[in-house]
Amino acid sequence: MLGKNKSSASDMEARVKVGTILGDGAVFEGDFKAPEAVRIDGTVNGNCTCEKELIIGKNGHVKGNISAQHVIISGRVDGDIAAQGKLELLSTGKLVGNISARSLVIDEDASFDGRCTMTAAQADGPVKKSGSQPEEAGAVDKK
Repeated sequence: MLGKNKSSASDMEARVKVGTILGDGAVFEGDFKAPEAVRIDGTVNGNCTCEKELIIGKNGHVKGNISAQHVIISGRVDGDIAAQGKLELLSTGKLVGNISARSLVIDEDASFDGRCTMTAAQADGPVKKSGSQPEEAGAVDKK
């Protein structure tokens, strides 16, 4: 493609050193926590907390909430997601739940049913939510 210098999710998957893999057909019951990047090709019935990247493969399924630095979804998630960085929902991905992320990419043919809240990085601290309420159209400051 001309004029596009966009790194795909598969490029990111290739660059990420995955420390934990839950293989296709494996089922994990309970909350899951990992200090490194994780790839899920099986099923997790519980919440997932990952300090780095969380990659959900095409056959992966998470039934619970997710918290991670970056999230790539090719499979299915039934739960809310808090990504401190980027969340990518690829064309085969399905998400039923709410999103809180700094950056969001949703490919054509992906499925998303929920609400999205965008966050902004603060210069001197952790990621925080941006403005609480949108301003009304045409509102005038009367000072």
